[in-house]
Amino acid sequence: MPWTSLDLQRRADGVAVLTMNRPAVFNAFDETLIAELDAAFAQLGGEAGVRAIVLAGAGKHFSAGADLQWMQRAAAASQDDNLADARRFAAMLARIAECPKPTLARVQGAALGGGVGLVCACDMAVAADTASFSVSEARMGILPAVIAPHLVNAVGLREARRLALTAARIGAPEAERVGLVQRVAPAEGLDAAVDALLADLLACGPQAQAEIKQLYARLAPGPLSADVRELTAQTIARVRATPEAREGFAAFLAKRAPNWKPAP
Repeated sequence: MPWTSLDLQRRADGVAVLTMNRPAVFNAFDETLIAELDAAFAQLGGEAGVRAIVLAGAGKHFSAGADLQWMQRAAAASQDDNLADARRFAAMLARIAECPKPTLARVQGAALGGGVGLVCACDMAVAADTASFSVSEARMGILPAVIAPHLVNAVGLREARRLALTAARIGAPEAERVGLVQRVAPAEGLDAAVDALLADLLACGPQAQAEIKQLYARLAPGPLSADVRELTAQTIARVRATPEAREGFAAFLAKRAPNWKPAP
């Protein structure tokens, strides 16, 4: 489908690169970008040929969060309209988080407010060493509500609370330390670092990865209950009998690449 705020690049190895293309406003999102992100992840998540999705931002910055004109419109809107707007934003973040394909955020420049939410909704993130992050909503007298579950899942409750309460801007090394990003690279080596992580993803079975995402979404830190033990046992017993698992075992024993791994 034609998008006005997104660019899509399809690579031969099955990687889809979605680039937010609003560099004049630092890829801040409005109603249109939210709708297009939701539609794009729904479409790509359902395509068998897509192995992984990279979310990127055009220009100097990944995403400055909410577009100020969109925020001004929201401030003048009714509570019902604001609720519908917030629900659409929440549904888009959930679409990214629940995408059956591995998702990776490629972060350069600034990720602010809801831009941090996009990073957290992805499975993993790679950042340039010059990138910076701020959960900035409290500086404007509002709160990071919709992104909160994704932020807590990414960094834990105490760090999420600290980032939200202070609205502090942190650099890439600290973002890596708290778990907001998984890898930091020199700005000129950002794409190479993204490709290295993608190579690891593409070496793994796509159905296994979809199963991992589905199972891990149902797990949380805490006591190991009988229900959790049964869930994990039922899952591995079912997956062991799949064609992908048989191919994986056969490839391992034959010391060859499995059929899902792209040729070098």
